[in-house]
Amino acid sequence: MCLHCPSRSSPWQGRRAFLLAAAAAATPALAQVQVGKASVARNLVPAENVEQAGVQQYGELLAQAKAKGALAGDGNAQLQRLRAIAARIIPFAAQWNERAARWKWEVNLIGSTQINAFCMPGGKIAFFTGILDQLKLTDDEVAMVMGHEMAHALREHARARLAKSAGTGAALSLGAQLLGLGQAGDLAARAGTQLLTLKFSRSDETDADLVGLELAARAGYNPQAAVSLWKKMAQASKSQGGLSFLSTHPSGTDRIAKLEANVPKVEGLYRAAK
Repeated sequence: MCLHCPSRSSPWQGRRAFLLAAAAAATPALAQVQVGKASVARNLVPAENVEQAGVQQYGELLAQAKAKGALAGDGNAQLQRLRAIAARIIPFAAQWNERAARWKWEVNLIGSTQINAFCMPGGKIAFFTGILDQLKLTDDEVAMVMGHEMAHALREHARARLAKSAGTGAALSLGAQLLGLGQAGDLAARAGTQLLTLKFSRSDETDADLVGLELAARAGYNPQAAVSLWKKMAQASKSQGGLSFLSTHPSGTDRIAKLEANVPKVEGLYRAAK
């Protein structure tokens, strides 16, 4: 049995296609939350290159998890839960990035005590069981995590950070190696690993918080869960002496306050979706 995402003929994919069509017909394009402009620096790195690096790193991670027996199978209840939540959120992604309509979205679950989750460029989502089990997340809170991670990919924060750190020359070299036109793929491997460990700027984090908040609200998830989620994160960080998730996603009272200020802006979307 395949341990990756279901085939195109699966119920999950069929439901997603239906929701994508419905969203395209009924969803207003106007965003409710106010976010900053995307970084110009990302234009130094072609989007296709970053997405392919993300796919490569994602595949390697899944292969490692499968070899260790840590990759959840399609029948796993928690994985089914994650995919059901994703199926509701994904239809609203393209309004933030038109490329997302062509991404081959995947959702997987990895058995690990780490409190972590991510979405790679190109729509590759993974959750670790630790974030679900240790924080005892509700569906609404899972949606906020997922929306936040999807927002990083949609707003191409990794692409911008790579451009700032690598520069044009390295970015072009990365693209050549990913396409098999360069020498050994060591740079591609390093870039892929970096995608998982990037520390986004404060503005990127705020951007992802607000875009993720709106994505989840449009999908019918209670926006108040964004506040309860980050309060749980802050409490867990204190009790456990730091979290892997918070090493790249800093928490704080300012973050919670900004979310609280923006929740009213998307409550109408939530009520309409419900």
